[in-house]
Amino acid sequence: MEKFKKRWEITENWQLLFPIAGIVALGYSSYKISNTIVGDFGLFALVISTMVLFFVLLKFTLFLFKKLENKWILDAKWEMIRVFIVFAITGSSSMFIGRPIIKLLGITKENLNPILYWVLFIIIGLIFYQILLVTFGWLFGQFQFFWNFEKKMLRRFGLGRFID
Repeated sequence: MEKFKKRWEITENWQLLFPIAGIVALGYSSYKISNTIVGDFGLFALVISTMVLFFVLLKFTLFLFKKLENKWILDAKWEMIRVFIVFAITGSSSMFIGRPIIKLLGITKENLNPILYWVLFIIIGLIFYQILLVTFGWLFGQFQFFWNFEKKMLRRFGLGRFID
């Protein structure tokens, strides 16, 4: 355990919450994906595919950590897990919020060209994504990181003049 704490620069026991939450979320995601793909093949196939997918996703996530470790300016490595959790929650939440908003506006696949519908759906999702990213970043104690990330993203969209 000490080796794990040292590797992730964990100095307080409460900081272990984030690696545990990350592993649980990765396991749940692996199960859900495996259940979608091989759910009809029985419990044994589901368990094996979940374990294989968990291992592959874990390796991919650790690869991302290595790549982003020098790019993102954070105080400790365990904070990267917190940042990934914020990105995951924000992506899901923006679609959950965007879906009812688009229905409230009366926009459906049936009354609009499907391509135009998806373009509008993505635009509405992106608008809420920007707001939720900073909000969840603040809730998880990473406001400054996400505010800087948001400013950089808005500049790339050509909206930098509105934030400076």
